[in-house]
Amino acid sequence: METDSAIDRSDRWDIRHFPTIDSTNRWVLDEARAGAPSGLVASADHQSAGRGRLGRAWVAPPGTSLLVSVLLRLEIELEKVNTVAMAASLALLEGLPSELSSRSGLKWPNDVVVGDRKLAGVLAESILPPGDKSNSPEIAIVVGVGCNLEQKEFPAEVSAVATSCALELEKTITRDDLLNSFLSRLAFWSDEISSGNHWSVISAYRARLVTLGTSVRVDLGNETFEGIATDIDSSGRLLVTKINGEHVVVSVGDVVHLRSF
Repeated sequence: METDSAIDRSDRWDIRHFPTIDSTNRWVLDEARAGAPSGLVASADHQSAGRGRLGRAWVAPPGTSLLVSVLLRLEIELEKVNTVAMAASLALLEGLPSELSSRSGLKWPNDVVVGDRKLAGVLAESILPPGDKSNSPEIAIVVGVGCNLEQKEFPAEVSAVATSCALELEKTITRDDLLNSFLSRLAFWSDEISSGNHWSVISAYRARLVTLGTSVRVDLGNETFEGIATDIDSSGRLLVTKINGEHVVVSVGDVVHLRSF
């Protein structure tokens, strides 16, 4: 493990870099349980057991992706934890070079996409303090980010649905450049949440959410249905109107865009 001192990122972040690790999220979660303060950041060249949403693996050749996890300790209500994942997705989207950010968007709940192709994903996991959790003001949240940077090709099974910064940009963006930009925007949005302005996060997230207005297929594990994604609520849950007119609130599940615009 290396302490990253080559780049000035202010006193807010304590950045640890690993050439290889099983999972940056796992490491930061362990450190959080041991009492690590807010602002701990783990980055890696390679993860042997990287994780995405719904237990999926995040696989990338060594050195080709931004792989980073951040510990945030925030005094927020439990029902607003999803707002932190939304803020991280926004921070990553806004941290991209402007010529790429301007034509990228967010796919519910936490993917950064360029058209129909996934560029990055965000995973947020929380830890409640021991004892009476209902009265605990502080929640530790670990935000994990994986962003494709240098890949010029992908395995056949994902080649039609994945992209990278190298494929989308004529210029090169380094992992350090993107990490700096991401952390800067994450600081802004996490401060908004800490100040009680979670609605500003929701509003900005909604404005970049390309899922809205599209036909979607929702897989809840025990049920699959199709409909139109119409909005998100104050907790970031997706509101879907089924084909039969029934309104459904989706808090977790796999959402597939059936039509893009």
